[in-house]
Amino acid sequence: MESQENWDSSCDAGINETSTLNSEQYKKKMQRRKEIQEKRTSQASLNKGLIIVHTGNGKGKTTAALGMVLRSLGHGYKVAIIQFIKGAWEPSEKKAFSLWQDQLEFHAMGKGFTWETQDHSHDTKQALEAWCKGLEYIRNPEFKLVLLDEINVALKLGYLKVETILAGLEEKNANDHIILTGRGAPKGLIEKADLVTEMSLLKHPFQEQGIKAQPGIEF
Repeated sequence: MESQENWDSSCDAGINETSTLNSEQYKKKMQRRKEIQEKRTSQASLNKGLIIVHTGNGKGKTTAALGMVLRSLGHGYKVAIIQFIKGAWEPSEKKAFSLWQDQLEFHAMGKGFTWETQDHSHDTKQALEAWCKGLEYIRNPEFKLVLLDEINVALKLGYLKVETILAGLEEKNANDHIILTGRGAPKGLIEKADLVTEMSLLKHPFQEQGIKAQPGIEF
């Protein structure tokens, strides 16, 4: 299998090349590309539950995870969301996901961001309680997807030990998925994960223009 970097490079090169082709040349090239893609797809025979990490300083880590939550709910799967650090689910998201009350379990276990609580021992206790709750769902074969939202931040701040989390991930059922979000994901977790996405920050309206959080974008 090609690495993602090689795949992206080959795609970029292919786009540049196809822009100079006539209709017949383009058709033949796309036929060859289709054959290659179908061969790759046929070789991808494994089926397993994934450990997925969304990290980085850019916006969209939780939002991307909620997209996976939505797809899982659409397939009829049961999903659990455990929210670390943040104190409450945004009301717009809560309202949208209320349609799946029979499939979705949600627990906001934090009491707010660390600069708001200013209590290390309290934050550590809350993180441990959240992890214990998450582990209940990880062990439960009825739940196809478990989202541990902002757990990477709890790890980065030392509220949880990465060894503890890695040991807990070993207890997941073979075909179930776990998503761990938050900036600063530790190396050990990244190495353990099957899929890692790093959100890069290029521009942010609050930092550069002083634009406040807006409905539909941040909440």
